[in-house]
Amino acid sequence: MSGTFTARLNGRFHGVLAWSQLDALWAKLREAPDGWYVSMSGHAPEREPAPVAAAELDRFVSEIDAVLRREHDEDYCGIVYVDDPQRPEFIKIYDPGNLGSSCGTQPGRVQPRWVLSRIPPDAMGDAAPLPGNRLRWWQNLFGN
Repeated sequence: MSGTFTARLNGRFHGVLAWSQLDALWAKLREAPDGWYVSMSGHAPEREPAPVAAAELDRFVSEIDAVLRREHDEDYCGIVYVDDPQRPEFIKIYDPGNLGSSCGTQPGRVQPRWVLSRIPPDAMGDAAPLPGNRLRWWQNLFGN
């Protein structure tokens, strides 16, 4: 990773703790759907990444919301982070199937599985292998 994307990825974020906060975040994205890039760690972005169309963003938001609610079986969200909840430009979403360990026994830092950003993405390395089900889900959404 390099440049602005990496700096933003490693910058300051606010946790989206409540499911109602996640609903509000999705509403903000749907209000201004143009200019968003969607990327996934462990999957190289296109050579010349382009923002997704409004319909693709809406589909991604609907699909990822369903994944998070189904697989993160908690009464709180806590695995989505946003740079600015009022004017989001960079959102990190962690994979509920790979949250790592809070006791620090796992080597390396757990990367977000998905990132939505207003800037073109760099490749995001991830020490955890990309599960086949996540890759197939991604390919079904974006055909790549």
